[in-house]
Amino acid sequence: MEALALERKAEMNRELRERLAQLKKERNAIILAHYYQRDEIQEVADFRGDSFLLAQKAASTDAETIVFCGVHFMGESAKILAPGKTVLIPDERAGCPMADMVNVDGLRKLKAQHPKAKVVTYINSSADVKAETDICCTSSNAVQVINSVDADEIIWVPDKNLGHYVQQHTDKKLIIWEGYCNTHDMLTVKDVVEMKAKYPNAEFVVHPECRPEVVEMGDFVGSTTAILNYCKNSSAKQFIVGTEDGTGYQLRLDSPDKEFHFATKFLVCPNMKVNNLKKLVKCLETMQPQIYVPPVVADKARLSLERMLQVQ
Repeated sequence: MEALALERKAEMNRELRERLAQLKKERNAIILAHYYQRDEIQEVADFRGDSFLLAQKAASTDAETIVFCGVHFMGESAKILAPGKTVLIPDERAGCPMADMVNVDGLRKLKAQHPKAKVVTYINSSADVKAETDICCTSSNAVQVINSVDADEIIWVPDKNLGHYVQQHTDKKLIIWEGYCNTHDMLTVKDVVEMKAKYPNAEFVVHPECRPEVVEMGDFVGSTTAILNYCKNSSAKQFIVGTEDGTGYQLRLDSPDKEFHFATKFLVCPNMKVNNLKKLVKCLETMQPQIYVPPVVADKARLSLERMLQVQ
């Protein structure tokens, strides 16, 4: 029975992929997928990447339709950078709890308390918050962005864990918002100690959205893309991975001869995983749900994103 069920699923996925290929041509569409998406999404994506790489691709694509397989703030960023294009997301329920932890009113109050400070906002934030921001960043370029800002004081929102990491790499004073990623924040020192005992020869690679005490244990600390590149080029054959488990797809693709063990079974973002292949096909059939950002918000937010893209 199980074999039959797997066979039926494989056939259904084959039909969905064929339909998807047809729809992409009809809609002149490109599919962008974050590394945290399900394997079935990453398999059919035209481009896989982290928040920074996907933002760059959204800004430069010639496609008329962008299907953003990620969470809502990512689709918003694509729409802001490519306002003339149709931006779809397979499931509009794909939100980000960390992005919801910062609000415009709170940020404005903080800006009033620190009038000389510049606001640097992690891309994991709403369009409304980006519109109150001087410059955005991702985990790939956070340190470079902070050091590029012409101010000694920085209001940093919304991720306190990434903010703590960045603070170790700059002389600027960071005023850090108390947000965090629910998924990365679940990883504990105990989890890592247990995995290191189980796999003593493995290197521990960790995302800076994890807790500071966990990040300190890393053999390598970096963004999703940096982790992927490190593991691909490292001579090590075993890795304990401290980031969302969707990265396993690219890790295994890049290095089929290496072993990857996720530091805990809880490193799964339920919001990223709400998208699937069936919803992807349906959104291109119906051209819904579409991402909409009010022009007055988009114009302000675009400045903060464009400034980020200019930082080398």
